[in-house]
Amino acid sequence: MIQHWIRFRHLDTVRFGTLEGEKIRVFKGDMFDAPQRTDIAIHLADVELYTPVVPGKVLAMWNNFHALGKKLGLPAPAEPLYLMKPPTSYLAPGGTIRKPRCEGKVAFEGELAIVIGRTCSGVPVEHAAEHIFGYTCANDVTVSEIIGRDPTFPQWVRAKGFDTFCPFGPVVATGLDPAMLVVRTIVNGEVRQDYPVNDMVFSAAELVSRVSQDMTLEPGDLLLCGTSVGVGSMRPGSTVVVEIDGIGRLSNRFE
Repeated sequence: MIQHWIRFRHLDTVRFGTLEGEKIRVFKGDMFDAPQRTDIAIHLADVELYTPVVPGKVLAMWNNFHALGKKLGLPAPAEPLYLMKPPTSYLAPGGTIRKPRCEGKVAFEGELAIVIGRTCSGVPVEHAAEHIFGYTCANDVTVSEIIGRDPTFPQWVRAKGFDTFCPFGPVVATGLDPAMLVVRTIVNGEVRQDYPVNDMVFSAAELVSRVSQDMTLEPGDLLLCGTSVGVGSMRPGSTVVVEIDGIGRLSNRFE
């Protein structure tokens, strides 16, 4: 059964629950460890949405889609290539992506994100799915010109780590098959990206397994699966929507 988990503020209290139409069924306890359903239901229109989880870390993949690698003339990597985005980059649905103080074009990258549900370290691929709680939408915002600015040191973290550069949400969807999903990025009403998740070089289970060989993944951590063709820059005043059927629409302004 597909469920949509959401985190929100209502009457000065931060809560979490599941969507039931236009209402939220409130749960208590730990979202990742036997959450308890309550009799409380709150109208979605009466709450302020937060990021659906609070990750200890967000890892973002590079060159994980065959189509984009082919377009850029890059061979498929032998292992996942990734960087980290800091907690100060996290941004809730509806929040404003802020233009950095430095110069350079700011690009959108609509992506599927894996949400870890159980602590995992050195997990074999055949058991990796047991450690995935669900999936959400993400925008891996980037100032790409910064990456190669200094020839002695590629600045991936800086380029992708500015404040507000990691919007994700609005929900975590559980019970989905990620291989059946399609990611669409819409800028000011125009579809700019429309690509299938099954074009990934490393599947969701493979990403979790491979990354867990390097570092322990904990409940709430996010793995951004990488993006495909159609990445482009956005101008201040733009509205960017990352849409994945079965999960929802992540919408943010860029100012």
